[in-house]
Amino acid sequence: MLALASDNVASLPIYAVRPLALADFIAELSAAQAAQLRLHAFEAAARQLVLLSDENGPAGAVLGLGEDRSPYVFGDLANQLPAGSVWHFTPGDYVADDAALGFLLGAYAFDQLKPRKRAPALLSPRGVGSRPVAMADAICFARDLINMPPNHLGPVELADAAAAMASSFGVAPLIIGNPELQARYPALAAVAAGSERPGRVVLFSWAGSKASATSPLISLCGKGVCFDTGGYDLKPSAAMLKMKKDMGGAAILLGLAKLIMASDLPIQLQVRIGCVENSISGRAMRPSDVLQSHAGKTIEVGNTDAEGRLVLCDLLAEAAAEMPDWLIDAATLTGAARVALGPDLPALFCNNDQLAERILKAGEITNDPLWRLPLWAGYNSWLDSNVADMNTVSSKPFAGAIIAALFLQRFVSQQPAWAHIDVYAWNDQARPGRPEGGEAQSLRAIFSAIETFTQR
Repeated sequence: MLALASDNVASLPIYAVRPLALADFIAELSAAQAAQLRLHAFEAAARQLVLLSDENGPAGAVLGLGEDRSPYVFGDLANQLPAGSVWHFTPGDYVADDAALGFLLGAYAFDQLKPRKRAPALLSPRGVGSRPVAMADAICFARDLINMPPNHLGPVELADAAAAMASSFGVAPLIIGNPELQARYPALAAVAAGSERPGRVVLFSWAGSKASATSPLISLCGKGVCFDTGGYDLKPSAAMLKMKKDMGGAAILLGLAKLIMASDLPIQLQVRIGCVENSISGRAMRPSDVLQSHAGKTIEVGNTDAEGRLVLCDLLAEAAAEMPDWLIDAATLTGAARVALGPDLPALFCNNDQLAERILKAGEITNDPLWRLPLWAGYNSWLDSNVADMNTVSSKPFAGAIIAALFLQRFVSQQPAWAHIDVYAWNDQARPGRPEGGEAQSLRAIFSAIETFTQR
């Protein structure tokens, strides 16, 4: 639940001030309040906070912005202001939607299984636009899915959560399980086969109230591996500790779909989410197995821990056949992307320069950055197999993120504009507006790019 108060609750003001405006701001305060700021050596540095009082008690708060123009400069407020208190922002040199978004994202905690120790401060909805509320709601929805322990969120539960979200917008989702799963998505089904928890694919379509048959068709495909043991190529125990987040790509795109529908963008939308668990059993796929795929291409399993690309390849092949204007997938696909770019920068692979530039520019504007890596055709032969049309992995120890993207590209027929986003989907440590745990990386960037695409 977002940290929003009721409409009729009284609230205190937050004055957000930049250093250049500090002298003028202090001049408008009472002598006592100006003294309070001086006592705390307030310089309007980013995230510096001072509570103001008058003869009646608490009278407001002053937040320093420094030169920070991101929503995260507001990200500490909900946990620094008195618990349960209610606040509103006064006008200042900042974007009002960013202030509300930063406040709400910073108030987030995964408290479904353990109550939080301290209630956050609340934001008054008065004067807050619908956009930051819808955006925070979508991001927190994705965070909740990623943070949910794997025994509480298996493939069936993820599929049900996706379906329930879609249904809340009047959409009739389709949940596909066996035997249709095996027939329609054989590579994905091979990943699911190793677990006692059955795999699912969720599909749904939606169109905005102002969309027409000629409106852009945006197709989203998400990797939803609810837990990844690595299969027979078993991960070491330390590498499994965060593997509940291996459905992060699915969570991010479900949050994105929720935001698109809540915002009623004038587009046609298709969503495909592959929900599986990569486990070990007598039914699990083995290294050197040869699998069928939705596209009819055969695949040699070079490593059972490269399962995410098997989940996505069937979804992408089916989605590409619909000839969308944009085809976007998101996945926690490779550790190699993290080695190259670290945890904060999702890797963007794209077959269309215009689409890539739109996403990168949107990421810059929204403080939700990505970094483009190449679909380097010179490495395509590294996926050759002697017994199948391709291998899942390369025998060379280089360019793992690029190799995974090149594998997926083979299933994007008809060449729609396609973007593959390799995300970490996690905050290793708490930062303002970004609590430790699941994170909806690239959600705001993709949404902004789609929104601007509709304004072409």
